[in-house]
Amino acid sequence: MISVQQQGDSVTFSVRVHPRAHRERVAGVLGNALKLEITAPPVEGRASQACIEFFAQLLKVPRSSVTIAAGNNSRNKVIQVAGVGAARVKQTLTAALKK
Repeated sequence: MISVQQQGDSVTFSVRVHPRAHRERVAGVLGNALKLEITAPPVEGRASQACIEFFAQLLKVPRSSVTIAAGNNSRNKVIQVAGVGAARVKQTLTAALKK
């Protein structure tokens, strides 16, 4: 499982984004990062926005609570989610991996 760090009232975790996939899903783990497949192309920040929207829906938080802390223009990103605990995020990501 990936590392989820609690920092104050938010958590961070690493993601490796695969744009232009056939469907949006958590596809597995690559090293320390979660592998995320999204349908959006990596053009004009669309992949980053799709990544934010995916995790907001998955974690059931407002889109404004999810930000990209690092790697906005890269496939390797650090996602920061405000207002949730590390235990809840780990549980949700583990359930998404099993689908």
